Amino acid sequence: MNKTELIDAMAADAGITKAAAKKALESFLGNVEGTLKKGGRVSLVGFGSWSVSRRNAREGRNPQTGQTIKIAAKNVVKFKAGAELADAVN
Repeated sequence: MNKTELIDAMAADAGITKAAAKKALESFLGNVEGTLKKGGRVSLVGFGSWSVSRRNAREGRNPQTGQTIKIAAKNVVKFKAGAELADAVN
């Protein structure tokens, strides 16, 4: 499912226009992004939670040449599925 299909499904399920569904989805995504940028955590009970973790700098290898390269440190977003979502998938 891509973003357009998700907007269509949200509009149909909620009985709202596609424009309203798009605005709601973009608001949700913007708020999640803003919270994560500030180092916060977003939790939706039963669905899951997003958090930011720091990945330290490390050495890696170029698979084509075998040459050692340095991989810079960076922040990564992590998602942990909630119990209800995990149970629904299994």
